[in-house]
Amino acid sequence: MSPTAVLGGGKIGEALLAGLLAGGRPAEQLMFVERYPERAAELSEHLGVAAVDLATAAEQAQVLVVAVKPQDVEPVLADLAKVIRPDTLVVSVCAGISTGSYEDRLPAGMAVVRVMPNTPMVVGEAMSAISAGQHATEQHMDTAEAMLASVGRVVRVPEHQQDAVTALSGSGPAYFFYLVEAMIDAGVLLGLPRPVASELIIQTAVGAAKMLRDSGEHPVVLREAVTSPGGTTAMAIRELESHGVRAALLAALEAARNRSVELGQ
Repeated sequence: MSPTAVLGGGKIGEALLAGLLAGGRPAEQLMFVERYPERAAELSEHLGVAAVDLATAAEQAQVLVVAVKPQDVEPVLADLAKVIRPDTLVVSVCAGISTGSYEDRLPAGMAVVRVMPNTPMVVGEAMSAISAGQHATEQHMDTAEAMLASVGRVVRVPEHQQDAVTALSGSGPAYFFYLVEAMIDAGVLLGLPRPVASELIIQTAVGAAKMLRDSGEHPVVLREAVTSPGGTTAMAIRELESHGVRAALLAALEAARNRSVELGQ
């Protein structure tokens, strides 16, 4: 496996390092760059991975994962361009930043793979979509896919679809959290203690997600199996439809997609 450096010690960077370690990658093959010394010391002690400066990471790593906030990418690339080796693979997990933005700021011919992960990476259940830059080969894509598979599932998409991916799975966990929050509040309104309502809904969400993933059935089939004619679920679904919940979701995802396009510009 190629020596790998993660640029950024935030939640996503930490989750990726932890996933690689859990997948059997030796700590000696991993390193990270973090600008805040206290955070660097904390993460290094927690994971047993070396904290290094950018020049050391660029010199020693064959794969550089850029995991900083989007607004911090520009200065990182300006510094990286001075020290990066031409055979390095750059993997970006920064929302909205195109491979072309990297290619314009790094030496000519750099291999770049763009990734849209999501926050379930911190529990090893990420959904990541990857896209190849102009100079990324099949081998580069295989390397990125194998790395991200240690923290969840991976799909390959053309880069022009990444804004839609951002709206759907990148922001997706927030939609589920929002729905669960509303259902817990509804349980309290119906007379249940909040801890009981929380346990009921969270486990229901876990079970429903597992059925979706493991059964292979279409969501409509699974929903209809719970929806008896004239029953409680049928009445609830009717109310959701009459209040335009489906249309609201479509509009919300379209708005998220449009915002992703704006951020990329």
